[in-house]
Amino acid sequence: MNINKIDLNLLIYLDVLLRECNVTRSANKLNITQPAMSNGLKRLRDLLSDPLLVRTSEGMKPTEKALRLQPIVRKVLLELEEALQPEADFNESTSTRVFRIMASDYAASTVIPRLLNRLREFAPGITLDIMTPSDVTFHDVEAGKIDMAINRFEELPQSFHQKSVWFDTFVCMLNSNNPIKENFTIEAYLQAQHIWVSKTGFGIGVGMDPNDVQKLGWVDEALQTLGHKRSIRVFTRSYHTAMHLALEQDLIATLPKKVAMVNRNNPDLVILDPPFDIAEIELKMIWSPLLHHDASHIWFRKQVIDVANELKAKT
Repeated sequence: MNINKIDLNLLIYLDVLLRECNVTRSANKLNITQPAMSNGLKRLRDLLSDPLLVRTSEGMKPTEKALRLQPIVRKVLLELEEALQPEADFNESTSTRVFRIMASDYAASTVIPRLLNRLREFAPGITLDIMTPSDVTFHDVEAGKIDMAINRFEELPQSFHQKSVWFDTFVCMLNSNNPIKENFTIEAYLQAQHIWVSKTGFGIGVGMDPNDVQKLGWVDEALQTLGHKRSIRVFTRSYHTAMHLALEQDLIATLPKKVAMVNRNNPDLVILDPPFDIAEIELKMIWSPLLHHDASHIWFRKQVIDVANELKAKT
C-alpha cells in the first residue's frame, strides 16, 4: 500500500470508530454527518481490505485486524497532535486558566486543600474543577479533556505519562472512649466492628460483597494472608464519611495515614497503628501526552508535587 494515498482524516475516523464502535456516536464526536462517517468507514474498508467493524448480537465489534491497528493509529495521532501543539509562555500570576482534575476522595482530602492554598498565593486567577472517578474515563484523560487524574491505579494505558505522588501506610481510627485502644491487639481488632472504605480507578462503583476478599482490597487481603477476616458493618467510598463514622463507640476505620491525619486534632478520635502489617499504597498522578509539553501544565504538575512533598514532610 502506498502511504501517500492515505487521507489523514481517515485515520482520525478509524481512531474514533474503533473507540465508539458506533457510526452515529462517532459522527457526533467529530461533528460530521452520519452519511459522511458511513462513507469514511466504507473508504477505510476498501483501503484496508477488511470490514473493520462487524455487526453482532452485542452491537458492532472490531475485527482482529482492527484490534491490531487500534493502538498503532492512536499512538500516531497522539504524537502528531503533541508535535503540533503551539508553544506559549505561561504567567501563573495573571493566568485565568481552569485546571480540570479527577481526584479520588483520598486525593481530594489530602492534596487538593493544600494545592488550593498554594494557588491562592501564587496564581489567584486559576480555577480548579475537581471531578470524581465516576465523572471521567481513560479516554477523557487521553484526549486531554481532563488535565490530570490523581488516584491509586492498578493498570494504566501505556500512552499516559505518570508520576508517583507518594507512598502511604495505614492506620486505625476509633473513638477515643473505645476501651480496646488500651490493648489494641489483633484479637481485639478482629472482635470489633469495621468500616470499609475505598474507591480506585475510573467508572461507577459497584456494590460490595463482604465475602469477596479479592475485591475488598489491601486491608482484607493482609488479614487473609494471616488466616483472619474482619467483621465489616459499613461500606463507604468516602473517607470523610468513614472518619465521621469512626466517632461511633464500636466502629473502627482502617485507612491511609495521610487522610487520617486530617482529623489528628479531633479529641474524640484516636489514631493507632494497626496490629498487623498492611502493604503500602501508592498515589499517582497521570496525564495525557497531548499536555506533556504545555507550559501551563508543566507548571501545574510542579505545584502538585511541591504540595505532596510538603505533606510528606509533615506526616
